[in-house]
Amino acid sequence: MTPQEIDTREENRLSTADLVASNGTPGSSRLARTKTAQEPDVSLFARNDALDFRSRWEKIQIGFVDEPRTAVVDADELVANAIKRLAEVFAAERQKLEAEWAKTDNVSTEDLRLALRRYRSFFDRLLSV
Repeated sequence: MTPQEIDTREENRLSTADLVASNGTPGSSRLARTKTAQEPDVSLFARNDALDFRSRWEKIQIGFVDEPRTAVVDADELVANAIKRLAEVFAAERQKLEAEWAKTDNVSTEDLRLALRRYRSFFDRLLSV
């Protein structure tokens, strides 16, 4: 099989998987999902946070030439800060999600379905990191 045939088969497989996932077929969680208007592809970090982390990383990388050990220590600290920020983002997102469905015991199935979709979207974003 040629590389082009392999690429075509892969595209067809993904297209089928996307179709199955968008129809909500049981077991589709392992398949690729298409994004809908309700599930935007949003970064886990605010734009300013992401720009700050990238800027700090560039400075660390440039500093490696003169001070390799310091650059590694700074990189460790930056990664720890990014993980801490991610935990904060998760906590805020979780609080918003819980507020939607935990208001009362009389929550509609539709409200719970929407909450589950939001959790799925956030989970997919976590796995894409």
